[in-house]
Amino acid sequence: MQAWLTDLQHLLAHGDAVVLVTVARAEGSAPREAGTKMIVTREAALHTIGGGHLEWKAIETARQVLKEGMRKPHARRLERFALGPSLGQCCGGAVVLAFERLDVGDLGWVTSLAKRLAAGASTVRSISFGASPDAVMLSDPEPGVDAADCLLWDGAGFDESGALLTETIAPRDFAVVLFGAGHVGAALVRVLGTLPCRVRWVDERDAQFPPPDAIGAKNVTVDANDAPDEAIDEAAPHTYFVVMTHNHARDLDLAERILRRGDFAFFGMIGSHTKRMQFEHRLAARGIDPAHVARMKCPLGVDGIVDKSPEVIAISAAAQILQAVEAHAAAAHGARGVVQAG
Repeated sequence: MQAWLTDLQHLLAHGDAVVLVTVARAEGSAPREAGTKMIVTREAALHTIGGGHLEWKAIETARQVLKEGMRKPHARRLERFALGPSLGQCCGGAVVLAFERLDVGDLGWVTSLAKRLAAGASTVRSISFGASPDAVMLSDPEPGVDAADCLLWDGAGFDESGALLTETIAPRDFAVVLFGAGHVGAALVRVLGTLPCRVRWVDERDAQFPPPDAIGAKNVTVDANDAPDEAIDEAAPHTYFVVMTHNHARDLDLAERILRRGDFAFFGMIGSHTKRMQFEHRLAARGIDPAHVARMKCPLGVDGIVDKSPEVIAISAAAQILQAVEAHAAAAHGARGVVQAG
C-alpha cells in the first residue's frame, strides 16, 4: 500500500479536511518525480514533495485551499513553481503542483483505491480542474500498462481551462523473504520496516524473534517454522530473498532451493568470499548451473562498505535490495515499451 494513501484514508475517516498535493508535472531538474504526494492539514504536513522552499510554499498554498473549502468544499488548484532564484533552490527546473481539498465525502473513492492497490491492481485516477470540476474518477489502465505514471493535460494553459490530471497509481510494495533472526536479521528488519515492502521473516528458533510489539513494523510477518524452505515454495515470482541464518548447512539448502526456482528478483546471502567459493563448488556438485549461481549476491551488500556491525550490514544490504528493485522496474518498463512499439 502507498503510505500516503493509508494516512489519507485514516484522516478522512476521522472527519478531517485535508489538501492532497501532487507533483502533476516535473520540468527539467526537480526534487521529486511527477506523481509524488504530500498531505497537508491545518496543523501538519505528511510525506514530502522534495523539501526546501518549494515545500514551504506548497504548504502555504495548501492551507489557502483549505480556507477556500469553507465556501467551495472541493476546491482544486494548479500552480507552477520555477525552482530558480525565486525559491532559492538550485534544481533549475520547474514543477506544476496540483492541490485538491478532500473531506469525508471523498472517503468512498479513497477506500476503493486502497482496496484495489491491496489486491495488487494498478488504477488510473482522473482529476479535472476548472470552474466546476468533476468527481474523482477511478478506472482500469490500458491492457499491459500498469506502471506508475502521471500526466497533466492542460490544453492552452492550465489556469481555469479545465485541465485534466491522469495518473496511474501502481502497488509499490515488493515481497521480501528473510531467513535468519539473528542480530543482522533483526537489524535488517528494522530497515525494511521503513520501506514499501512486505517481509516474511523466517527462522526455526521461535525464541529468537522479538515480541510483536517490539518489531514495530506493520509490513513484517514473523514465521517461526521448522521447515523454512516452505517459504521459498510459497513465495510469489519476483520475490527478494535474503539468507542469513546461523547454520551454513541450512544456508546451502536454502540457496539450492532458491536457485532451482530461478524466478526470483534478488537473492543475497551473508558471508565472506571464502563462503561464496565453497558454495559455488557445492552447488555445482548438486547440479546447479554456474550461470544461476552467479546471480547469488554473496558477500551481501553494496561494494565499498567493510564495517561488519549488524546495523551497517543491514543498511548496506537494504541499499543493494533497492538497487535490485530499481533495476527490476527498469527492465519491466523497457519490456513494456518494446511490446507497445511492436
